[in-house]
Amino acid sequence: MLARYGGDVVLRFRIKQLDEAKALAEAVNVLFLDVWEFTTEWVDIRLAKEVIPSLLGLLPLSLQKSHTPLMHDLAQTIFESYPSPFFDEPEHSSHHTHRGFTPSLRKTPDEANIFFQQYQPLSVISPWLRLMESLFPTHVRLINLGLTYEGRDIPALRVGVHPTNSKKPVDPRKTIIVAGGSHAREWISTSTVNYVAFSLITEYGKSQQITKLLEEFDWIFIPTLNPDGYVFTWENDRLWRKNRQQTNLLFCKGLDLDRTYGFEWDGRSTKSNPCSESFSGDGPFQGVESSRFVSWVKNETEQNNAKFVGFLDLHSYSQQILYPYSYSCSSSPPSLENLEELAMGMAKTIRHVNGERYGITSACEGSVVTSKKGKKEHEIWPRIETGGGSALDWFYHEMNVTYAYQLKLRDTGSYGFLLPSKNIVPTGKEIFAAVTYFGKYLLGNKGIEVSDMEEKSIEQDVQGDVSIRISRPVSLLDVETLPASVASEILDEDASEKPDLELRRKR
Repeated sequence: MLARYGGDVVLRFRIKQLDEAKALAEAVNVLFLDVWEFTTEWVDIRLAKEVIPSLLGLLPLSLQKSHTPLMHDLAQTIFESYPSPFFDEPEHSSHHTHRGFTPSLRKTPDEANIFFQQYQPLSVISPWLRLMESLFPTHVRLINLGLTYEGRDIPALRVGVHPTNSKKPVDPRKTIIVAGGSHAREWISTSTVNYVAFSLITEYGKSQQITKLLEEFDWIFIPTLNPDGYVFTWENDRLWRKNRQQTNLLFCKGLDLDRTYGFEWDGRSTKSNPCSESFSGDGPFQGVESSRFVSWVKNETEQNNAKFVGFLDLHSYSQQILYPYSYSCSSSPPSLENLEELAMGMAKTIRHVNGERYGITSACEGSVVTSKKGKKEHEIWPRIETGGGSALDWFYHEMNVTYAYQLKLRDTGSYGFLLPSKNIVPTGKEIFAAVTYFGKYLLGNKGIEVSDMEEKSIEQDVQGDVSIRISRPVSLLDVETLPASVASEILDEDASEKPDLELRRKR
């Protein structure tokens, strides 16, 4: 690891002008740089120290002085992200026995479950999934979505309780997908999928609202859509992003699975460069794992009476809740207001758990900023990487999944993809709360079987205390159409913190 990354750093560039964005986008392509993350204000890039002069030479003077290092010792940070060989015993325990990852039948703190104390390799996750099925056979089933390029299973848990009244007409089973690990190095997404699944599974029969969610929906939990890449991050390269599929260049393996879906696939920008971290292949669905996933989804709808109503795609990092579209900002999704309303509720729920702020914006916003001169139109800036062919857009547009989101988890750059394991449980708790809210929203506000009084209560709960970040100046928001409490909080937050993400909501 020291040999591979000992001379690398991660730099954050703050983008303020069009020429800066254009120059940085071109430099990334010319130097084949690894873009870690980007928002409307900054871009994080990993590169070797000896490449820094070459990069700065391609940038305008303003950018040459507007960057800061995020990690001074990348190799050490990578080393520390792997599990320790031994786990410390809880302070209150005087015995030397440990619980392993077997869930206790009595309620115990999440921190006491060794499975969530550290990140886990696939060789541990797979038997854990089988264990969940064997311990909770009434509402958990282990399924296989297909085989990867290297021949591994793509495992998932189906969690739900099906009605047993055979006299009642069977409607299509409403199904929600919670997926992680499309990008192999984003370990927190995999651990969070497992945490949310575990929490729903073990709360069934104890919590009335969780029991209701499992009775009304099937939940598909996919720890990693990219098992080959995930294994590679454990055994060879911690920062590997793509799958392990062979390309037309022997020394450049892998496709970016989240750029290989069929809706608005855009291979022009990376087709000539299989070495690119965003390489999307030579055609739609060339990624083996994304193709298998889509085939499974279509089979579920055509043969197994499933109706997909929600899609939550977990990634890292930057703490954002993103809604369609990813491919372009020139089109707005037809259900924009509903998407923003639900996202607001999830952001509020997350903040109430641990105080963490998650921004809300369109997934395309990495290439768009709002004019600071008071203009109402957006100014299109060059994309740092292509946004076409995403799972988010495909589920929303092709499968008509009204509520499709990409959740960018912790943190905002201090550790990036190398988030310390102490964040596993806190991140899991806040996303479990968000997923629970997501399910209740689909149950209640969408009129499945909630009373008018309950629906009004849910709506008031969403509107009463929303603390999220916005990207455009408050003067451009239609604050007069928002509830007074929401508008007041937005205005206060804008004045005190100069928030950076977008909220567009009209009543």
